Amino acid sequence: MQIIEGDLSLLGDEKIAIISSRFNHLITDRLIEGAKDCFLRHGGIDENLTHILVPGAFEIPFALEKVLAQGNYDGVCCLGAIIRGSTPHFDYVSAEATKGIANVTIRYGAAVTFGVLTTDTIEQAIERAGTKAGNKGFEAMSSLIELINLYRKIGA
Repeated sequence: MQIIEGDLSLLGDEKIAIISSRFNHLITDRLIEGAKDCFLRHGGIDENLTHILVPGAFEIPFALEKVLAQGNYDGVCCLGAIIRGSTPHFDYVSAEATKGIANVTIRYGAAVTFGVLTTDTIEQAIERAGTKAGNKGFEAMSSLIELINLYRKIGA
């Protein structure tokens, strides 16, 4: 059986965008640090990394649409943090951000990863932004690097 999979090394010429929300910046700032650290550790060059800030997670799909339409990036890492409150707002924002990112990704067939946290508490978000549960920004960038390499291998 032939196995085709991506690896975790960049050639150095890949152009990557991180789209992140400013809302809950205490958390998203850590996710961005993790993603950037991963990019650089695996052979990325700092000048090939672009950070695009949007107001909140709901706006990520709209920015993703614009970025992918331009065709200037090899991959996009979407980062954000949606933390449940006492109203149904969480449900609407998390569902639409998730569906929006998925729909845009499918439309363009692009290398895109989903690093938007959806947590019940601030403590859970903190755990996923670099403490007990690791850094989900690092993990999302790691998945993006692997996906870019996989797409190269399968000719996508």
